[in-house]
Amino acid sequence: MAEFLLAAALVLLGTMSAGLLRVVLGPTAADRMMGAQLLGTTGIGVLLLLGFAFEVPALADVALIFGLLAAVAVVAFTRRRIETEAD
Repeated sequence: MAEFLLAAALVLLGTMSAGLLRVVLGPTAADRMMGAQLLGTTGIGVLLLLGFAFEVPALADVALIFGLLAAVAVVAFTRRRIETEAD
């Protein structure tokens, strides 16, 4: 089981690195937002992995809340983007 947790942690670390690079280097605001979404999704994965590893089921609830907040953030960003382009 420890090998699985280590492999999952390494994959999540690589995904976080890719998201951080997109946030820093992204040429457009949409690229930066997608990088931030990737960081949020990876954070949810990290919370679920930690909850499984340390047997803390409350972390799954926190991950669900973060997922809901991420969905609201995407809607807010796209609505703002559409309103900005209309002007």
